[in-house]
Amino acid sequence: MASTPVDRARMTEAGLNLIQQALSIYDADLRLAVCNRKFREMFDLPVEFVTPGARFDDTIRYLAIRGEYGPVSDIDDFVRERSEQARAFAPHYMERDRANGHTISVEGSPLPQGGWVTVYTDITAIKTQERLLRGRSEELSDQVLTHAEKLAQTNRELGATNAALEEAKRQLTEMEARTRTVTEMMPAHIAHVGIDGRYTYSNRRLSSVIPGRPNDIVGMNSLQALGPEACAKINPHMQRALAGEANIIEFNHEESGRRIRAAFTPDAAADGSVNGVYILSMDVTEEAQSRAALAQTRKRELAAQLSSGLAHDFANLLTIILGLQSRLGRLSSDPAMSDLIAATQGAARRGGTLLDRIASISGQRQMRPEPTDLAAFLSDIRTMATPSLPDGVLLEVQADLIDGPVLLDAGGVQDSLLNLVLNARDAIGSGPGKISLQAKAHGDTWIEFIVRDTGPGFTEKALEHALDPFFTTKGGEGSGLGLSVVYDLTKLAGGRCSLSNRPEGGAQVSVRLPLRRPSTGPGPHLVLLVEDSAEIRESVREMLTQCGHAVIEAASIDEAQVLAELPGVDVVLSDMILGGDRTGAEFLDQLQARGTQAALFLMSSLPAKDSRIAAAAARYPILAKPFDRDTLQAILTQDRPA
Repeated sequence: MASTPVDRARMTEAGLNLIQQALSIYDADLRLAVCNRKFREMFDLPVEFVTPGARFDDTIRYLAIRGEYGPVSDIDDFVRERSEQARAFAPHYMERDRANGHTISVEGSPLPQGGWVTVYTDITAIKTQERLLRGRSEELSDQVLTHAEKLAQTNRELGATNAALEEAKRQLTEMEARTRTVTEMMPAHIAHVGIDGRYTYSNRRLSSVIPGRPNDIVGMNSLQALGPEACAKINPHMQRALAGEANIIEFNHEESGRRIRAAFTPDAAADGSVNGVYILSMDVTEEAQSRAALAQTRKRELAAQLSSGLAHDFANLLTIILGLQSRLGRLSSDPAMSDLIAATQGAARRGGTLLDRIASISGQRQMRPEPTDLAAFLSDIRTMATPSLPDGVLLEVQADLIDGPVLLDAGGVQDSLLNLVLNARDAIGSGPGKISLQAKAHGDTWIEFIVRDTGPGFTEKALEHALDPFFTTKGGEGSGLGLSVVYDLTKLAGGRCSLSNRPEGGAQVSVRLPLRRPSTGPGPHLVLLVEDSAEIRESVREMLTQCGHAVIEAASIDEAQVLAELPGVDVVLSDMILGGDRTGAEFLDQLQARGTQAALFLMSSLPAKDSRIAAAAARYPILAKPFDRDTLQAILTQDRPA
């Protein structure tokens, strides 16, 4: 049976603990990635300095204060110097005497992805042998021979251990690369927070869940990483997880307009202590919108079932009443009686009209989203609404920062907005006054329509009940179904409807609908992005995800060659000039030679006259830097070169 990742991690940990030398691995940020038991025992370190994520400079400071390095005149200078040496990531070997009288060798090697692995060996016995050789070479020749044999044996054992260590390092590197690749491909933010509240791990997907937040958040606290709004909402749940209780939260992030679900799982040790929290967060905005639409559809179905039988019986009763009143009118010549009969018939006919309105809101309604030009759409509403306004009432319409068509159920939204404009007209009366209709985008998630008026505003009772069916402030002239229909259509589309009074006077109704754009081309794709500049890589990744594509990244050709073998990669976008002696064009040539089916593209900041660009342009489409999202999407959707 194949071992699981957890099993392999435990096997790796057990293997490292069997090594008789102390071992530590620090990452590129000078934080502890892994160490074995011998490392803790050799330096007698507290648990906080052997926990993944521990800072290198904190460990050095602790050892210096304890006297591990002998007398140190200035601790801060000493720690700073050792940290600068570490950041150089250069191979090194040294031997030093410890305060406890032992002598150790320290051998460090850099890792390809940053950071280094260090092996500490107690060579006290070897140094003792060397002193014996120097001091008693003639007198103890037999002992020298014996010690030399032991030394040779020790060297052989050391060589075998080093070989095992190199293999362990290689396996750890491969495991980390595979794990990071998998987490980067997931449409979610995955992170680990230590007991100090700082991130010790994060994939680069935070900005896909909360737009505008940084992706490189290791070492940050939740306020720095998430911002004040999200931090305030998740911190109570994180504290529950640190106390050992797994929990899930779903909340609205108003700044981005996203609906976010976050799961918190305690990182519990075998002894029950908690070392941190694993966090999985996802953007569930579309799911929440679909849930709201489904819930409203079910409400409509239930209302239709309840009202259909009642409406049928009520319609029969009204028919009987109208028939009886008509007979009474023919039998009686009393003018007073005729007036009462006419009033009764008028009330019965109004009841019939009311039944028609009930049927319209409780019956089935199919949403028909279509590409809609907002400017023309709002202009049509102005044209239809203006003739019904008194001379002293002005209608002002504007659309803010919304380019291109959007998907709307134009008929339903038009009915809703006209209903709101006419309600505002009724609130203002004969005027003078003003009604404003504004459309604006809220992030990339919502489109919001806001109707404001200069009337008296909503009463407290109206704010509480205006969206309820049959509630009206117009007495016998209103059916009480206008705002209820607006609310119904909005919820059916997965949106939100809210009422408020303006501080300067007047009412305001906000209708927020999901912002959808018409499809502009094929996709989405799984794109392999190859770029050695982290800043450019992050920028291009954001453009690709905004276009709806999934992205995996490589910082070098060696990484890209491995990732290109993953199933589902159908687009490769590579920089022309990468670190090393090979160009992006040569890498794409290798992929073509291996028979790849992916579409291949280059991007470059080299001038068009450069000979390398001219040669590559004959084989692959080339995207000139700098470029924007639309240019990127345009080149990805063009036909492949023959």
